[in-house]
Amino acid sequence: MTVRPLVRYPDPRLALPAQPVLLFDDVLRELAQDLLETMHAAPGIGITAPHVGISQRVVVLDLGDGVRSYVNPEIVWTSPEMILHKEGSVSMPGVNDDVERHARIRIRYQDLDGNAQTEESDGLRAVCHQHEIDQLNGVFWIRRLSRLKRERLVKRFEKLSRA
Repeated sequence: MTVRPLVRYPDPRLALPAQPVLLFDDVLRELAQDLLETMHAAPGIGITAPHVGISQRVVVLDLGDGVRSYVNPEIVWTSPEMILHKEGSVSMPGVNDDVERHARIRIRYQDLDGNAQTEESDGLRAVCHQHEIDQLNGVFWIRRLSRLKRERLVKRFEKLSRA
């Protein structure tokens, strides 16, 4: 178990789509454990392999009801209802903003053993799924903000980073 260094915004690796996981082995399980340790140290409630510079489609969430790992997740259904939720990133600490997301979603993914799974979620878990799957697709969360909000947020982050 290792806390790995985080990739920080504006690192271009955060804008690259992650590659599908093909091997379900001890290396993958170790990566998931390291992601959990790194996320807790950050601190955060969700993390992807790209956040530590590894281009693989792996997500770890800890929303207080048990740690869950998702491999090769994809959204297969979204509700028409939308919600606003404050979001941030372990790769851009100290800043957050409201992002509009689908209120309910269904995802398809594999567990750490490669077994196919589906999960429906709402509220915070649905927001986290969408946020982290966006990251796996190379869409950093601030891209969901208006240009003006995004520019203000980046300036705030740059100011915090210099302090």
